[in-house]
Amino acid sequence: MRLSLFAIFLAVTAAGAAAGAEPALNPTFESATPLSALSPIDALVFDRLKRLDIQPANLSSDTVFLRRAFLDVIGTLPTAQEAAEFLADRDPAKRAALIERLLERPEFADYWAMKWSDLLRVKAEFPINLWPNAAQAYHHWVRAAIRENKPYDRFARELLTASGSNFREAPVNFYRAMQSRETPAIAQTVALTFMGTRAENWPPERLAAMAGFFSQIGYKETTEWKEEIVYFKPRPAGAPAIPVAFPDGTPARLAPGQDPRQVFAGWLIAPQNPWFSRNAVNRVWSWLLGRGIIHEPDDIRPENPPSNPELLAFLDRELVASHYNLKSIYRLILNSQTYQLSSIPRTGHAEAAANFAYYPLRRLDAEVLVDAICQTTGTTETYTSAIPEPYTFIPEGQRAIGLPDGSITSAFLELFGRPPRDTGLEAERNNRLTAPQQLYLLNASHVERKIEQSPNFQSLLRNSKGGQPLVTGLYLMILSRPPTAEELQAVNAYSQNGNLKPREAVIDLAWALMNSAEFLYRH
Repeated sequence: MRLSLFAIFLAVTAAGAAAGAEPALNPTFESATPLSALSPIDALVFDRLKRLDIQPANLSSDTVFLRRAFLDVIGTLPTAQEAAEFLADRDPAKRAALIERLLERPEFADYWAMKWSDLLRVKAEFPINLWPNAAQAYHHWVRAAIRENKPYDRFARELLTASGSNFREAPVNFYRAMQSRETPAIAQTVALTFMGTRAENWPPERLAAMAGFFSQIGYKETTEWKEEIVYFKPRPAGAPAIPVAFPDGTPARLAPGQDPRQVFAGWLIAPQNPWFSRNAVNRVWSWLLGRGIIHEPDDIRPENPPSNPELLAFLDRELVASHYNLKSIYRLILNSQTYQLSSIPRTGHAEAAANFAYYPLRRLDAEVLVDAICQTTGTTETYTSAIPEPYTFIPEGQRAIGLPDGSITSAFLELFGRPPRDTGLEAERNNRLTAPQQLYLLNASHVERKIEQSPNFQSLLRNSKGGQPLVTGLYLMILSRPPTAEELQAVNAYSQNGNLKPREAVIDLAWALMNSAEFLYRH
């Protein structure tokens, strides 16, 4: 029975998607509001698209924007009530108001701490070996910085210059969350994290000159299990100086007894230095729109130029002018029509994706997907850590986006491409939908139990009178939108022809919707 409903549902949604690709607008996914370059971002993007003779997509519908904004900003689905209230709101400024509310929600800190923890390699186990106490302290510091909207230049300076116990001065874990403590390896990690460049490809003399800034980092153990002190270790009197130079080739002058990390951090975060701010805004753009203005976002080099140099330069200037307020960059991007375009392309032009002519389809992150399944069904997930000492307590109901350590995991997270956090490269995360993942969602008893025993679906059955209200409730709960007339017709026909009891119909419909591309992807 489930396969038949699944086939019907796919046929209905496929027909809708096909209709959206034609000149006739598909109101489920697209808005009739005309495009207008109201923001500097839109002016720069639409002007380039015009010069390339690329037609941008229509604006996304309210239902699409609602779900997209929730997933992109806080890694969380809207509830059925939140979806219904937003869709009923007639205020023309409701999208901007929603963005402001999402930026202030606690899940914003959870989700972006997860993204930064990937980049900063927050992981207790091999090969990073932070160990649980340090990993949790590090994650707590990262999350607090995001929650407080700590200026990004201060965030970076604290990571680069910190000294002290890895349990008590959490930023020092930046120098411990590396596979090698050799100075060239440290320099490569710094360049990747804060400059978005792969310094292992630099000429050896250039890498060696930057590595000198990190040649006086000391590490010493304490009597507490796995505690370590990271500190500035001055060179012995009379020892020859190590020549150092900034990545742009400028020689550096170090005063006697001066921590070279302080000098490097001062150079890095200087407003006139494009490496730092350009990398930051390019990463944020990539996280929100699926690809960087420079793509890949951690492969910045002269041979890999930005697709829209003027756009990158504008965002760079805005970050500096805002005193490195990253939320201001989120706000600029999210409120742009460029971000709010439909995911249905209106052109087959080869350069459309690189120039942001439409919003790219992307499978949900592993953590976001399992949280969405749990939220929709009202169930929980079990997470475990392979390191037994000290014991890591993971409370029931813990959301995957809030896990403080990359070593705390589950079979679902492993299967769906959660990054191992070994290198800090964006490519570690794999969001491609694979055949084993599809089979798991279709057949796994784990997912089936969540659906069949769902307290949310049972409550909906008790509190609705069946028929259209029941189907609408399920759609709002799972897809954040009401069903179309065609979908209602397909569901009613399936229920009547199969002589299904209401509970069976709810389970089958929920199963079909949660296996749909519309549920599994950002769109």
